[in-house]
Amino acid sequence: MDRLIYTAMTGANAAQHRQQLLANNLANASTPGFRAELSTFRAVPVRGDGASTRVFALEATAGHSDAPGPITSTGRNLDVAARGNSYFAVLGLDGTEAYTRAGSLEVDTEGSLVNPQGLPMLGDGGPIVVPANAQLAMGEDGTVTARVSGQPPQTLGRLKLVTPDADNRLQRSEDGLFRGPLGDPLVADANARLQSGALEGSNVNPIEAMVGMIAVGRQFEVQMRMLQNGETNDKTASQLLSLNG
Repeated sequence: MDRLIYTAMTGANAAQHRQQLLANNLANASTPGFRAELSTFRAVPVRGDGASTRVFALEATAGHSDAPGPITSTGRNLDVAARGNSYFAVLGLDGTEAYTRAGSLEVDTEGSLVNPQGLPMLGDGGPIVVPANAQLAMGEDGTVTARVSGQPPQTLGRLKLVTPDADNRLQRSEDGLFRGPLGDPLVADANARLQSGALEGSNVNPIEAMVGMIAVGRQFEVQMRMLQNGETNDKTASQLLSLNG
């Protein structure tokens, strides 16, 4: 059997995986705060008898694009956009601290300040609870102030903002949120700032994603043709051996 089929199979699997990532990016081109996923692969030579002329395609550490998305002014007091490379802290469904760039906030029926997915926004002392019938204002440093008719303004807390660095890189989890190394919470960044009344859009470039999908589709077709050639070679060799036998 021609071992070409194994190397071609790894190339086809790599192309299929990248196609899935590009399709997911394109589907989230209009999702506020979405960070485009990146896929990287490396060629590993096949070791064995003879010359190392063939390689396997193996997936390397994948990541995401840190390029900022476009900022759109909405004028809504619960819309916030993190500046620079900062992220908002939320409480994930698994009970762990997670991070997101999505800043279209809401107040749920229980009075908690939540993100678009209904996850509680975390402040300095945990989730932020909003009094009934309160008008909220967001400060540049993340301070949340509530104004209730007939009462003086009340500070509810400060949104926790974190800024990852080279030693604390964020990794995307299966739920679409980001988490710190080994899942450990990051320290709040006192210098992080946000923009109130605005939303950050997705940093996905739709045209680039579509062009990438076309290129990957062609790469997949090439790998499949190599698989077919390997099968044809195997059948031809079997026929020749049967004639000589």
